[in-house]
Amino acid sequence: MCRLFGFRSIIPSHVHRSLVAADNALGAQSEAHPDGWGVAYYVDGSPHVTRMPATALDDNLFRQLSGVVSSETVLAHVRRATQGAKTVLNCHPFQYGKWVFAHNGDIPGFARQRQALLDEVAPRLRRFILGETDSEVLFFILLTRLQGFGPLANRHSVDDVIQALRAAVTQVRAICDDGEQSAVLTFMVTDGTTFVATQGGKELYLSTYKTRCSDRDSCPHLGAECEAVSSTGFINHLVLSSEVIQGDNVWEELLPGDVVGVDWRMRMVRSRLDRRDLPLGAG
Repeated sequence: MCRLFGFRSIIPSHVHRSLVAADNALGAQSEAHPDGWGVAYYVDGSPHVTRMPATALDDNLFRQLSGVVSSETVLAHVRRATQGAKTVLNCHPFQYGKWVFAHNGDIPGFARQRQALLDEVAPRLRRFILGETDSEVLFFILLTRLQGFGPLANRHSVDDVIQALRAAVTQVRAICDDGEQSAVLTFMVTDGTTFVATQGGKELYLSTYKTRCSDRDSCPHLGAECEAVSSTGFINHLVLSSEVIQGDNVWEELLPGDVVGVDWRMRMVRSRLDRRDLPLGAG
């Protein structure tokens, strides 16, 4: 399995602490997840994705990139391979147009079910699947469902993305789950403004505020929702991580089936998958 980190913020933010400097930063987590890393961030609405089939903790490029990235949207991943060789094409995040995606999980029997899953991808999208992983196929199934709400280049609402996520998870489970084992489908997807994640069998933690913002005396965007649960449904930052990262953020553990997301206005939406779409053992 792998480790995920993602955030959306109303202001460009640096990620060096979360990726490198904190005691439990993503780079430190790569010691147990050594099969590749990737960081996606957005500049002027366009994704910039760097991926390497190396251990993030030992890679100077990971440290250099983490030190310079400042963005309103970041999605990062460290890999422990379950499907596919240790190559750059199999590293996350995956990208298509403005959409990027990263997965922490596994589809048991993927080699046996690969063609059935590929058949769920729109033909015009299928040719862009370049690697060997179940994760990349899952991404393109999700995009296929999402384009039912309009062209992928359009701005999609958080509700559209959640509906597409539900449909993709339902279809993958219908093909792959056999009553004895089920797919693990924890993942994040964003187009740089809308950001959605789901806990599909592997741990995922959420933070929307801090005990005390270190920039509270200088930040012009400081609001009550920066240091407490939002009373309006709008938040200033959304942070998601496979493990709690030490610092000022207040963390909440998501349950299997939980779905969270924000739209371009930073309106937060929470939902649950149907019981049939949960991994085995989840209630």
